[in-house]
This record gives sequence, C-alpha cells and structure tokens, in this order.
Amino acid sequence: MTQLIRLATVKDAPEVLNVTLRAYEPIRELNINFLAATADLQLVTNNIRRNLTYVLEQEGQIVSTVTVRHPWNDPDHFSPYPFIWWLAVDPLYKQKGFGSTLLTYVEENILRKQVKAPAVYLATAERHPWLVSIYERRGYEIFAERDHDGEKIVYLRKILDETLYRIIENKEPIVSN
Repeated sequence: MTQLIRLATVKDAPEVLNVTLRAYEPIRELNINFLAATADLQLVTNNIRRNLTYVLEQEGQIVSTVTVRHPWNDPDHFSPYPFIWWLAVDPLYKQKGFGSTLLTYVEENILRKQVKAPAVYLATAERHPWLVSIYERRGYEIFAERDHDGEKIVYLRKILDETLYRIIENKEPIVSN
C-alpha cells in the first residue's frame, strides 16, 4: 500500500472538499455549525492558499486532510500557537488510523521539528459526543471554553516541546550562556 503525506495544492481543492463534506456529515446531523461542514469550493481553495493544508493519500487518493492555521495569518486567533483546523477522514477509511497518522505527522514533523512550535491547539463543540475524548487521548488538554453563536466551544492544547513551552509561557527563567 502506497501512502503519501504532502502539502495540498489548489488543484486538490475539489477532492479535499469532497472528503471534508463527507467526513463532516455527522457534524451536520448534530446541527453543529462548523465552517468545514458546509464548505464550498471557493472556501476550500482559499483555505489551501492561505494556510498549510496537508493531505494523506492512499494509493493516489486523498483519504485524510488537515489544515494548520498560523497565528500571524489570522487576526481572530485565540492563542499564540498554531491551530489545527478541518481535520477530516474520508468515511470509507474511518477508524483505520489515517487521521491519526496525518495528525501525528503534522504535529511532529511540521510543527515541532520545522516550525519549532512549543504547542498546538484546536477547538471543537463541547456537545460533540466523541471528539473531546479522542483529542484528550492524543495528549490534548482543555485550556479554555467560550460561547460562539450559542455553541459552547472547547479549546484543547497539546504541548509539543515542554522546555520551549515553559520558557515562552514564563514558567521558568530563560538561562543565557
């Protein structure tokens, strides 16, 4: 089985949209108002142009996607750390580890090693029946909650580099040589 993780291009927008809309069907059924759940081609294209959208391909077909939004690209950013957005897995490939593989790759290889981000965060609706617990099992911890258009949103953070995080958050003194 050939598997490839890569940065999406605008040419991928129709396939990314298809995977996203099918993956977010349960969100629509729960009547949770997430932008990804009702995205259109222009929104996905703009997302790919503006942010870092990664795809995981299995045998040349996109089966999972995730976007990283950086705080400097988003005036409404809630935290100084990169934001995981629009994680989606094609329903035909659910529970086979593709979403986990892609998210781990982005956390470790892109954010921790390349960007040197001390932490990353994401958000989900509190009333979603399984997402909060899935992210907590992946090492994310709730650090904030807020109301957004009548929906209670839970923000979860994962520390990627404990030493750097403690320095940036002023939890220990910076030692200079």
